[in-house]
Amino acid sequence: MKRTKCEECKGKIITKKVPFKMYGVNLGNFKAEVCTKCGEEVFDEEVSDEIEKITKEKGLYGLGAKTKVGVVGNSLDIRINKKIAEFCDMKKGEDVFVYPESKNKLTVLVQ
Repeated sequence: MKRTKCEECKGKIITKKVPFKMYGVNLGNFKAEVCTKCGEEVFDEEVSDEIEKITKEKGLYGLGAKTKVGVVGNSLDIRINKKIAEFCDMKKGEDVFVYPESKNKLTVLVQ
Protein backbone atom coordinates (compact mmCIF):
# COMPACT_ATOMS: atom_id res chain seq x y z
CA MET A 1 0.00 0.00 0.00
CA LYS A 2 1.45 3.35 -1.04
CA ARG A 3 1.69 6.06 1.62
CA THR A 4 -0.08 9.34 0.86
CA LYS A 5 0.37 11.16 4.19
CA CYS A 6 3.39 11.49 6.45
CA GLU A 7 2.93 9.71 9.77
CA GLU A 8 4.94 12.42 11.54
CA CYS A 9 3.40 15.68 10.31
CA LYS A 10 0.49 14.61 8.06
CA GLY A 11 2.16 16.28 5.03
CA LYS A 12 1.74 15.01 1.48
CA ILE A 13 4.02 12.17 0.33
CA ILE A 14 5.57 12.31 -3.15
CA THR A 15 7.98 9.91 -4.86
CA LYS A 16 11.24 11.32 -6.20
CA LYS A 17 14.94 10.56 -6.48
CA VAL A 18 17.06 11.93 -3.64
CA PRO A 19 20.83 11.97 -3.09
CA PHE A 20 22.16 9.65 -0.37
CA LYS A 21 25.48 10.22 1.40
CA MET A 22 27.25 8.18 4.05
CA TYR A 23 30.29 9.56 5.89
CA GLY A 24 30.48 12.35 3.31
CA VAL A 25 30.63 9.96 0.34
CA ASN A 26 27.87 10.39 -2.25
CA LEU A 27 26.39 6.96 -3.03
CA GLY A 28 24.02 8.19 -5.75
CA ASN A 29 20.40 9.23 -6.20
CA PHE A 30 17.70 6.80 -5.09
CA LYS A 31 13.91 6.63 -5.32
CA ALA A 32 12.25 7.58 -2.04
CA GLU A 33 8.91 8.62 -0.61
CA VAL A 34 9.43 12.21 0.56
CA CYS A 35 7.16 14.37 2.72
CA THR A 36 6.60 17.80 1.14
CA LYS A 37 6.12 19.33 4.61
CA CYS A 38 8.82 17.94 6.92
CA GLY A 39 11.17 16.44 4.30
CA GLU A 40 11.26 12.95 5.82
CA GLU A 41 12.67 10.46 3.30
CA VAL A 42 11.68 6.77 3.29
CA PHE A 43 13.33 4.16 1.07
CA ASP A 44 11.64 0.85 0.26
CA GLU A 45 13.35 -2.45 1.04
CA GLU A 46 14.70 -2.93 -2.50
CA VAL A 47 16.34 0.52 -2.52
CA SER A 48 17.69 -0.04 1.01
CA ASP A 49 19.28 -3.31 -0.16
CA GLU A 50 20.87 -1.47 -3.12
CA ILE A 51 22.25 1.24 -0.81
CA GLU A 52 23.65 -1.44 1.54
CA LYS A 53 25.34 -3.20 -1.40
CA ILE A 54 27.00 0.04 -2.52
CA THR A 55 28.18 0.84 1.04
CA LYS A 56 29.82 -2.60 1.20
CA GLU A 57 31.45 -2.16 -2.23
CA LYS A 58 32.89 1.22 -1.18
CA GLY A 59 34.12 -0.10 2.18
CA LEU A 60 31.75 2.12 4.18
CA TYR A 61 29.59 -0.62 5.69
CA GLY A 62 30.23 -0.98 9.42
CA LEU A 63 32.68 1.95 9.61
CA GLY A 64 31.11 3.38 12.76
CA ALA A 65 32.62 1.98 15.94
CA LYS A 66 32.22 2.24 19.69
CA THR A 67 35.36 3.10 21.63
CA LYS A 68 36.41 4.00 25.17
CA VAL A 69 37.88 7.19 26.53
CA GLY A 70 41.28 6.47 28.09
CA VAL A 71 43.83 8.38 30.12
CA VAL A 72 47.38 9.37 29.12
CA GLY A 73 49.11 11.40 31.83
CA ASN A 74 46.79 14.31 32.65
CA SER A 75 44.91 14.07 29.31
CA LEU A 76 42.15 11.91 27.92
CA ASP A 77 42.55 9.94 24.72
CA ILE A 78 40.20 8.31 22.25
CA ARG A 79 41.32 5.37 20.16
CA ILE A 80 40.44 5.30 16.48
CA ASN A 81 40.19 1.82 15.01
CA LYS A 82 42.22 0.74 11.97
CA LYS A 83 39.27 0.73 9.57
CA ILE A 84 38.34 4.35 10.36
CA ALA A 85 42.00 5.46 10.31
CA GLU A 86 42.46 3.91 6.85
CA PHE A 87 39.21 5.48 5.58
CA CYS A 88 40.41 8.91 6.79
CA ASP A 89 43.97 8.23 5.55
CA MET A 90 45.36 8.89 9.04
CA LYS A 91 48.97 8.05 9.85
CA LYS A 92 50.80 7.64 13.17
CA GLY A 93 52.41 10.89 14.32
CA GLU A 94 50.29 13.01 11.97
CA ASP A 95 48.79 16.25 13.25
CA VAL A 96 45.00 16.49 13.51
CA PHE A 97 42.80 19.38 14.61
CA VAL A 98 40.06 18.57 17.14
CA TYR A 99 37.23 20.87 18.14
CA PRO A 100 33.80 20.53 19.77
CA GLU A 101 30.77 21.19 17.56
CA SER A 102 28.54 20.85 20.61
CA LYS A 103 28.57 19.22 24.05
CA ASN A 104 27.98 15.81 22.39
CA LYS A 105 29.98 16.06 19.16
CA LEU A 106 33.70 16.32 18.42
CA THR A 107 35.14 16.92 14.96
CA VAL A 108 38.59 15.65 13.99
CA LEU A 109 40.17 17.22 10.93
CA VAL A 110 43.03 15.27 9.35
CA GLN A 111 45.51 17.82 8.04
